[in-house]
Amino acid sequence: MSVLPLPLLQNPNQQPLIPFPSTLNKSRNTTQMSLNRRTTLFIVPTSFTLLLSEQKNANAFDFRITTPDQTLEEAKDGIQMHAHNLLQVKELLEAESWKEAQKSLRKSSALLKQDMYTIIQAKPGKQRPELRKMYSLLFNNVSRMDFAARDKDVPRVWECYDNIVIALNNLLPRLQ
Repeated sequence: MSVLPLPLLQNPNQQPLIPFPSTLNKSRNTTQMSLNRRTTLFIVPTSFTLLLSEQKNANAFDFRITTPDQTLEEAKDGIQMHAHNLLQVKELLEAESWKEAQKSLRKSSALLKQDMYTIIQAKPGKQRPELRKMYSLLFNNVSRMDFAARDKDVPRVWECYDNIVIALNNLLPRLQ
């Protein structure tokens, strides 16, 4: 037969572990409220500051998928240029300028991603799943190439670059 440990049992002369509203006296209630105010006065500005401090960094991918602030026409006008800029990374890769290649890759892929997302969202519902799959394949290879460039893994960089070229050749005609 097991006996419950004493800390779980409460002595009738002890105050309850969780005070009930009827057992709170006025002074304790105001102390509790001021503690909540102090906590709130600390937490709210801190979290607001953190939200304001988030800045877009050209050296990192932006994986948020939101409705971009661009029209379909703007996306269609920019998609060819951004795809061309993405392929221009080849020159930096040939020169083995890894950091610059990564920066250029991230910048051009973010702009291309926004254009493609806008166009895919405007397509009829039946076409979207296949386009999204191709979109995912393209940008997964962009991410892989970024990691390969960071690691200076030359064969993997060129394999990813070739996959990006193939994915762009398959996807761009369907988006026009």
